Amino acid sequence: MALHKMIRLVTCMLGGEGYLTFMGNEFGHPEWLDFPREGNGDSFHYCRRQYNLVEDHLLKYKYLLAFEEAMLHLEDKYPWLSKPNAFISKHNEGDHVLVFQRGQTIAIFNFHYEKSFTDYGVGVREPGKYKIVLNSDSKQFGGFDRISTEEFFTQPYECDGLPNQIQVYIPCRVALVLVKVDE
Repeated sequence: MALHKMIRLVTCMLGGEGYLTFMGNEFGHPEWLDFPREGNGDSFHYCRRQYNLVEDHLLKYKYLLAFEEAMLHLEDKYPWLSKPNAFISKHNEGDHVLVFQRGQTIAIFNFHYEKSFTDYGVGVREPGKYKIVLNSDSKQFGGFDRISTEEFFTQPYECDGLPNQIQVYIPCRVALVLVKVDE
């Protein structure tokens, strides 16, 4: 589920000028979908959306729906789809970390399956205070709630070719979106 949330977010933020989700895909499905066709005897059996899955509290589909809603509300508040292409400041294959800036947002992804990083340096253009506005590890999205620091202050040290840096804790398989706070 952690990777599913991360893939949605990176697609939405880097995919271009729009983000398309099909009705029902905001929370996923446990089985494949198939439209009536000659190869399946024109059957409608697998041509259905199971909207009841998100309402079943024993299942985790509600967390994917909550994440999708939060991600799209965040795009409304800090529009990135209408902004120029993202500036990818870090793409560390060894650490499996991706950092980029698009619009007012800074996105940090740790795709590593087991390594978490403490005080990981992330370059930013502007000095000041930054806060997390989306955390894929939050309990409301079915995460483990491992991040306690919500705000970060820049240090005047060059990092990733940018004049300032913040140091963040990024647990394994977590995505964060930060914005600069006007003081």
